[in-house]
Amino acid sequence: MTPEATSAGRQVDASSDIVAAIDEIDGRSHLVIADIARDDAWVAMSTDGTVTLDDCR
Repeated sequence: MTPEATSAGRQVDASSDIVAAIDEIDGRSHLVIADIARDDAWVAMSTDGTVTLDDCR
């Protein structure tokens, strides 16, 4: 996926700034993806059951 990729039907918004981080929520590790240029534009998913990048290689 390239940095220019967008969802089908979504207009490109130059003010978007998407970041991802691993954070602790309720004592468990989660991947958080957020558009830091907008309020309440984020999603978090548990890292339980995921594999490391090295395991995927």
